[in-house]
Order: sequence, then structure tokens, then C-alpha cells
Amino acid sequence: MSFLTNILYWIAMAFLMPVVVLLVVAFVWSLFMLGGFYGVYMERLKFKRDIGQVLSDLRDKNIPEFQFPESINGNRRFMACLKEAVTLKWHPVHVEKILADFEVKGEKELEASKILIRIGPMLGLMGTLIPLGPALVGLASGDIGTMAINMQVAFSTTVVGIFCGAIGFVTHLVKKRWFVEDINNLQYIFNLARKEG
Repeated sequence: MSFLTNILYWIAMAFLMPVVVLLVVAFVWSLFMLGGFYGVYMERLKFKRDIGQVLSDLRDKNIPEFQFPESINGNRRFMACLKEAVTLKWHPVHVEKILADFEVKGEKELEASKILIRIGPMLGLMGTLIPLGPALVGLASGDIGTMAINMQVAFSTTVVGIFCGAIGFVTHLVKKRWFVEDINNLQYIFNLARKEG
């Protein structure tokens, strides 16, 4: 029995260094994600104002003849969908395909945040539990120094893992809301075009 438990112990200890490295990678990734998110957020502020004006103008004009302003910035995929629909003369089949492709790309964009939500806390928990074994051994043998070092690793990995998960969670929530807004606006414009076409 002790042979098997020793094997499990060494397997668990072998995971400590890869877990710490992966946590550092996840932390750097979450910082890049946060920076990119801030840039997109600033663009979205302008886009929201511009698209609001466009939607207001659409209530008074005929969509097939409506010229979407080139000045709308902040959401290239959204504008690419509209331009493609105009090029294809608002054909219903093409419009449905454009909308479906937009949804697929949006889901793909959300995957990075979803991965961080799951991976961050998972790695943090592994990084917490693995050093607890040696810490308890150090406590039992009276080696307070070993216990302190292992507990430091355990708590640090927990904090970093939760931070990564929190960044993923917040960015996922906000991006999902943006994505739903874009889908609703595209569907509204496409339905108007279909009605008037």
C-alpha cells in the first residue's frame, strides 16, 4: 500500500512545476486579454453611438437604397456583414448565411475567455493542493521552513488562478452582451431589408 501511495505522491509532485509554468502563462495571457478588452471597449463606445444613429435613420429610409456611412468604426465584423449583405442585394438565403457565420465567429471569439474561466481556477487548485502534502510532512517533522515555503507556493497559485478566472469571467460576460447586441441589430436590419426588398 505504501508503494502505491508513494507512486501517487511522486506523480502529484511531478505536476507542480508544469502547473506553476502554466499558471504564469495563463496570468500573462489574462493580462493581454485585459489590455485587448480595454481597446475593444473604447472602440465599442464610439460604435454604439454610431450604430444607434444608423438604426434611427433606418426607421425613416428604404433599406435597399440606404448607404451605410463609412465613418462607423469599432466593429469591423459587423460592418463587413452589412457590406456583404448590400453586395448580395439583401438576398434572404445569403443574409441567413452571413448571420450564421457571424454567430460562429462570435462564439469562437468567446472561447478564449471560456478557457480562462475553467483553466485558471483549475490550475490554481492543483497548485494549492500539490504543495500541501510536503507542507504537512514539514509540519509533522518540525521543519517550519519547508512548511512555510510550500504554503507560500500554495497560496500564491490560488490567488493567481482565481485572478485568471476572474479576468476570463468578466471579459466573457461583457463580450457576450456585445455579441448579443450585434446579433440583434443585424437581425433587425436584415428583417427590415427582407420586408422592403
